[in-house]
Amino acid sequence: QVHVVESGGDLVQAGGSLRLSCGASRYAGACMAWFRQPPGKEREGVAFICIVDGTAKYADSVKDRFTISRDNTGNTINLQMNKLKPEDTALYYCAAGFRGDGSWSDHRLYNFWGQGTQVTVSL
Repeated sequence: QVHVVESGGDLVQAGGSLRLSCGASRYAGACMAWFRQPPGKEREGVAFICIVDGTAKYADSVKDRFTISRDNTGNTINLQMNKLKPEDTALYYCAAGFRGDGSWSDHRLYNFWGQGTQVTVSL
């Protein structure tokens, strides 16, 4: 079993920045991702990164504002979030153990999840 823990969520004003971090208890595969779930809505993919070639992918809604990164151990990823908007308010989850047989943004294709960290963006 792999334990995944997120941190860094907070209350921030619109236009501000936050940095989320995620650590996995051990290596759980080449690719990890961040998802988020706004109140009353489904979980959606935010950003994805693979250690093999550093490939990063983003949801259209966060491109040019969010940056995902991964350390050399492959067990930690970060999400730098700039120019935050109220619509970014959500519970942010880190996912590991991507099975690679579909779209990176399909939450059903990940084996391990953290408990989430809350990001709230006020006007």
